[in-house]
Amino acid sequence: MKIKKLDLYIIKKFLGTYIFAIMLILAIIVMFDINEKINDFFKAPLSATIFDYYMNFLPYMANQFSPLFTFIAVIFFTSKLADNSEIIAILSSGVSFKRLLLPYMFSALVIASFTFVLDAFVIPPANVERIAYQNKYIKDKSVDYGVNIQMQVAPGEIAYMARFDNRSKSAYNFSLEKFDGKVLKSRLTATSAVYDTLYRWTLRSYMIRDFNGMKENITNGIKLDTIIPIEPRDFLIAQNDHEKMTTPELKEYIEHQRMRGVANVKSFEIEYHRRFAMTGAAFILTLIGMALSSRKVKGGMGVNIGIGLVLSFTYILFSTVTSTFAILGYTSPMVAMWIPNIVYLIIGIFLYRKADI
Repeated sequence: MKIKKLDLYIIKKFLGTYIFAIMLILAIIVMFDINEKINDFFKAPLSATIFDYYMNFLPYMANQFSPLFTFIAVIFFTSKLADNSEIIAILSSGVSFKRLLLPYMFSALVIASFTFVLDAFVIPPANVERIAYQNKYIKDKSVDYGVNIQMQVAPGEIAYMARFDNRSKSAYNFSLEKFDGKVLKSRLTATSAVYDTLYRWTLRSYMIRDFNGMKENITNGIKLDTIIPIEPRDFLIAQNDHEKMTTPELKEYIEHQRMRGVANVKSFEIEYHRRFAMTGAAFILTLIGMALSSRKVKGGMGVNIGIGLVLSFTYILFSTVTSTFAILGYTSPMVAMWIPNIVYLIIGIFLYRKADI
């Protein structure tokens, strides 16, 4: 399809309004954020607040609300076009409503691609610095202790530790049992186990009991360096750890945790599917916004903007409710993240057919 001046005009209006809306909303968010955290900011160096916090906080917030910004941008500039009778002139010149939708979808593709790359690969590493700043100067949400931890480290291998201290990377009353089916083949116990790097653990005051039928072989010692395929992040899960991982890392982490029998990965699964659902939301909300605001209505542009804001906030509320259902186990994370898109796609198709008359 050849890009015409009309397409460039709509794309320019769409993306320009989108960027303007982001800058405006982010300015408001920063004002409220500074007002809320001003006392905490005095504890930190100014350079850390600017570069470690806000330089990573602003892209994070912009990406979180990207579907909302997309919707508002479409509603705003399309309502203005309709109010100035530009939409009527375009349709009267022989351009079909379907053809008019194409530059909107192209603009949505640009926004969706950009936000997905940010969300999947760029923002997670930046979140590491932002969350570290928050834990140090604002509110520490990191998890440094764990008790009664039990997990499968490999098929047929079960590890247990009575307590783990992340500050010293030490596990206490550690045990590792290996099974062949339902038969216990060996059991390793240690008074403590210290994690180094790359799955390296140092066991102290250890005992290894190997079972072969009715025979038992016991090996013990003071210190043993060994490889055990677990690390602290596998069982010490903080509230916002899922925000630090790129999409490939999220997928790998979820698969490993499932294999190990860890149940507390709902937030990671929700985050994984949310990133893809947000990409689809850009197209769906663009469709709704264009169909809703492409016709002149009594009351002018304000009516369309008001309806658009109601729909956008109900979309966010709907997404929050369905994610809560996933956390509680009422539905799978993938279904929970895509239900709002499916519902609003149906609404978008209905509005599009109604507008294309």
